Amino acid sequence: MKKAFLLLCTLLLVLGSLLPLAGYRLAKAVLREAAASSEVPASSALPAPGGSLPGTDTGSPETAAFTGDAEVFLIEDQSTGEVQQVPRRDYLIGAVAAEMPLSWPDEALKAQAVAAHSYVLYCRDHATAANGAWLSADPARRQGYLTDAVLHSYWGTRYDANYIRLSALVDSVLTQVLCYEGAPAGTSYFAISNGRTEASENVWGSSLPYLVAVDSSTDLQADHYEVTLTLSSAQVQAALAAQGLTPDAAAPEQWFSSPTRTASGYVARLSVCGVERSGAFLRRALGLRSTDFTIRYENGQFYITTHGYGHGVGLSQWGAKAFAEQGLSYDAILAHYFPGTTLCG
Repeated sequence: MKKAFLLLCTLLLVLGSLLPLAGYRLAKAVLREAAASSEVPASSALPAPGGSLPGTDTGSPETAAFTGDAEVFLIEDQSTGEVQQVPRRDYLIGAVAAEMPLSWPDEALKAQAVAAHSYVLYCRDHATAANGAWLSADPARRQGYLTDAVLHSYWGTRYDANYIRLSALVDSVLTQVLCYEGAPAGTSYFAISNGRTEASENVWGSSLPYLVAVDSSTDLQADHYEVTLTLSSAQVQAALAAQGLTPDAAAPEQWFSSPTRTASGYVARLSVCGVERSGAFLRRALGLRSTDFTIRYENGQFYITTHGYGHGVGLSQWGAKAFAEQGLSYDAILAHYFPGTTLCG
């Protein structure tokens, strides 16, 4: 009896020492779980994707309603003359693939998708083609947009991976359109500026309030920003003659005058064989990369140096790439290149 009493006392002493420790451990576990359930993930504590440029809205993208979209786009195939009904998603995937390398950042590709979407709807609203097409493209030559068959050929063994990535990016902005006063904006785009974009009236003769000159100085670091084209006097003479001009073969150094330039530095006007012409005219006539050019004649050769690539109006694709690499989101990029527009959809 005495031994049983002593054993009971020992057991009570052991339990008395263990219960506080168990209670402590239980409480600690409960508190740890509660803290974990309320803790903000480290990634969400970082700034939101993207950033801002001077003069751009730093808030979330606008989500104003837009009811003027279309599920099918009417695109004329330049190689056949046929007007094709292209589903919106297919067109946007093909347009981005035709315009930007898939190695570029996601935000640049998304900006290109929205710009292509808005532009085709703007063309629809201003279309005058007798066949009803909104715009024309040549998928076989990889111009405008690429069909799925062309993408298979173009990407080869990378098709599956590229398609999964690009289609996901397009899907994330599929319903979004850049608008001005409630209508799709004419969101034109091109490859590389000379450091500033060009106002639309200097290229196409009509002014749009969101197609104005803006800074794009990141383009100065673009691949092939400056290119010099060498043409013989005979080649230039033939090209000008094809445009109805009559160059004096005895005085090629007098064929071109010093140009006047726009505020962005592109050639506005110059004298070509005694006739005043636009910089855009000479760009087309000689196949120049840009209307920011200088011409030097020496020993029977013309040396024409260009800065940038494309018409210069709207979204600089290289600029979009550079801004995306700096951390800007697609909506901030679009707001910079198309000031005064609203992202809808």
